[in-house]
Amino acid sequence: MNGSFIVSKFGGTSMGTLEAMERSALICLERESNVVVVSATSGTTDQLIRIAKHASLGENQNYEKEVFALKERHQAMMNEFQNNRDANQGLQNYFTELDLLIQNIFLLKELTPKAHDHILSLGERMSSLMFREILQQKAPQKKVIFLDARTVIKTDSHFGKAAPDINEIALQCATLGSENIYVTQGFIGSDSEGNTTILGRGGSDYSAALFAEGLKASVLEIWTDVAGIATTDPRLCAKARIIPELSYAEASEMAQYGAKILHPATIAPAVRQSIPVFVGSSFDQHKPGTWIRNQVQDRPAVRAITKRSHQSLLTITNPDMLNAYGFMGTVFDIFGEHRISVDCVTTSEIAIAVTVDHTTLENKDLMTHLNQIGSIQVETDFALISLIGNDLFSRESLAKAIFTSVESTSVRMMSLGASPYNFNFLIKENVAKDCIERLHQTFIEGQL
Repeated sequence: MNGSFIVSKFGGTSMGTLEAMERSALICLERESNVVVVSATSGTTDQLIRIAKHASLGENQNYEKEVFALKERHQAMMNEFQNNRDANQGLQNYFTELDLLIQNIFLLKELTPKAHDHILSLGERMSSLMFREILQQKAPQKKVIFLDARTVIKTDSHFGKAAPDINEIALQCATLGSENIYVTQGFIGSDSEGNTTILGRGGSDYSAALFAEGLKASVLEIWTDVAGIATTDPRLCAKARIIPELSYAEASEMAQYGAKILHPATIAPAVRQSIPVFVGSSFDQHKPGTWIRNQVQDRPAVRAITKRSHQSLLTITNPDMLNAYGFMGTVFDIFGEHRISVDCVTTSEIAIAVTVDHTTLENKDLMTHLNQIGSIQVETDFALISLIGNDLFSRESLAKAIFTSVESTSVRMMSLGASPYNFNFLIKENVAKDCIERLHQTFIEGQL
């Protein structure tokens, strides 16, 4: 099995219309994909979230409108191509499943994490059902199998952001044959009791990487609506350009610090099995795209500039901890207990400052817990800017060039030293675009 599989993942825009699905199907056949992982059609997951919320609040008129629109859109897509009776019946079954789940939530006025995950799974299940039909029609000589990802992607029971069981996934992957084409779902899995779980928003890339790892695939392909990974977000800087190749380390840092093209967890499974990752556009498949590998030839000081929006700064202060030990460990134990990811950290004798996503502030239990060990200062409306590159510790004049580029910007916090691949600093969101443009001009366009 080792090396004989090609795993291809297609995002929501690649599933958004019949034309997009047909184009994606032709890519699968040209690339000889063995396992095809698909997202829900664009906008569907957000729509399912709204439906579930309306039902839990007893807003039956609102959720009924959304359900009708969702059904009509998917049925219209199914009607566009020649599908068999079983596929159409399968879609109707998913509609019925959605109706029953929503009715229960509406009656109970409660949306449990378990029900939430189950509802969100329907987006991928519907799109993969239709895509399997299209792919089979494009390749009648091949055996195209609809694979329920929940039978392979086994996870724990942490609904909303389940953790995969790597060993169990490998065992399930061993049952798949390379002579078939399997169409399956991203984003979803199941726990040991068979309950549907999700890997978190954006988890379809992660699902594909887990399939690739379990199959010891020869390549993992991520097909999206842009022609590769850019030096920065083109919406922030018009002179952004596609990067031909990245190392695993660079790609991991980019994903972690805001590059939208990759889910932060995607690279880890590929690294564990040394699987090269290709990122390309399903709308223009013949563009070179970006390759992510263990080793790359070119190692510039700064490869890319990323931005994480909606950042908040939490400063936890306790004067009693002066010259004492254990304060930092206590703080991070609390974040760990609440499964909160911290991006950047700075410390003093009596205080710890950490950057977190703004949604963390909504976690009242976390905030109460932190208040028990010190006073908390909360600052909002920041963006975390990261320079991603190589050997940043040893590059002469790098710091000077950075500070010169951002000299007119008030930097609230910075972090360098934990990794030779990134330099992070926190600035106000409203000046981030201008800051990125200046940094890009200095380090990418000027190739400092």
